[in-house]
Amino acid sequence: MSANTDETLSSDASEVRTQKLAKLRETVGDVYPAHFHRSITNGELAAKYADLEAETETDDEVTVAGRIYSMRNSGMFIDLHDASGKIQVFTHKDIAPQEVRDLLPMIDLGDIIGVTGKVRRTKRGELTVNTTGITMLTKTLKPMPEKYHGLADIETRYRKRYLDVMSNEESRTRFRQRSQIVSAVRRFMEDDGFTEVETPMLQPIYGGATADPFRTHHNTLKMDMFLRIAPELYLKRVLVSGLTDKVFEVNRNFRNEGVSTRHNPEFTMLECYWAYADYEDIMDLVERMFAHLATTLHDTTDVAFGEQQISFAAPFRRLPMPDAVQEATGVDFLAITSDEDARAAIAEMGLEPEEDDMSWGECLAFAFEEKVEATLIQPTHVINFPKDISPFAKEVPGEPRLVERFETYINGWEMGNAFSELNDPVEQRRRMVEQVEQAQERGEAARVLDEDFLEAMDHGMPPAGGLGIGLDRLIMLLTNAPSIRDVILFPARKTRPDTQSA
Repeated sequence: MSANTDETLSSDASEVRTQKLAKLRETVGDVYPAHFHRSITNGELAAKYADLEAETETDDEVTVAGRIYSMRNSGMFIDLHDASGKIQVFTHKDIAPQEVRDLLPMIDLGDIIGVTGKVRRTKRGELTVNTTGITMLTKTLKPMPEKYHGLADIETRYRKRYLDVMSNEESRTRFRQRSQIVSAVRRFMEDDGFTEVETPMLQPIYGGATADPFRTHHNTLKMDMFLRIAPELYLKRVLVSGLTDKVFEVNRNFRNEGVSTRHNPEFTMLECYWAYADYEDIMDLVERMFAHLATTLHDTTDVAFGEQQISFAAPFRRLPMPDAVQEATGVDFLAITSDEDARAAIAEMGLEPEEDDMSWGECLAFAFEEKVEATLIQPTHVINFPKDISPFAKEVPGEPRLVERFETYINGWEMGNAFSELNDPVEQRRRMVEQVEQAQERGEAARVLDEDFLEAMDHGMPPAGGLGIGLDRLIMLLTNAPSIRDVILFPARKTRPDTQSA
């Protein structure tokens, strides 16, 4: 069936529904009432009468409400869904007044109605409400997606998520699981003694990560501002303040970069800082949290993702980045002493340097990304990153080119990033100045030094471990979702030229 044919059918259906709406207004008056009080949800009804035997009628009268998903025998049987489940509605001349039966021809799939009646269980075991009253709550002017196939078009599923959730049980389940996971993260952190705070989304200076920001303008303050790319520098100010020794935020971040199955420009992160802890403590925290989330959702630490079986049971493997590259390529980066030799080493691996002047640490990280990252299926903490690419972490004792940083990898994806946080204000300033200079050399004129943050560091931040976890990607793993768009209700989409919708 062509798109034009679909549009014609939809237009015809909408016209018929508009005509029915006019009749309903004449018949019942207000078709979109402001109030309706149901006595029980469908889920509560199913639980309350779970033991009701087949072919049993009760004298219990209930009032339910929901959307019509199915109508059979000219409306005699209606499947009514609310957020908690389905109930069958039975409308028959022996029990329903004439004015109720007169409404049925004006009711369509997708309409939202309230129903009053007595509870029974049919011969086939279907829990049913024998209708004595119907109240129109919402007349829909467009048809629902086809019942058994839902939305086949992926683009439509993402652009019109309300239709996807309406017609796709998998999507409904996944977004309920997302809510459950985010809630469980908060409870876990609070139970572990962390205090949640809120930091600015609009920032005069963006920092805490390397990414292109979204820009905006504050009319009253007459200044350009940025949507945050990370809350790090504000959460560290909290540690300086002494408000708490364990701080976290479940935050929305914005990075003006690529869109893919694993990246969305607006995303959700957990970020936390733990005073008097280091990256070893944070590794333990991650392992406990991931196992908790898996068992909360699945009652086991073994979770299926695609064809893989992922074990979230602790302990995770701990793999130094130089060792990982040496295992994969035979090249010992710790034996390489110059940037030039490091660039030659990656060239011998068949890798083309991203920049002509890549440093030793950048070459090590590049070799890891190209030769190792995709192979890390089971949870693995990759530890000891190059200092070149880690401006906020403390050095590994005895190896000044490496820092106490780890990233957790699962299914070949980076899931979290953590540090033994740098708290030496002199060294912090030196590294941030160098970072800003490099950014400006790349043409990032908006990247400037955050003097307010550096002044806060001069007042003293305790030694701490810090962590950031991309929750969207973690939710993908825990819910077996192939794309990040499947776990974000309204993912960023390019505007269609024929509409104003994303």
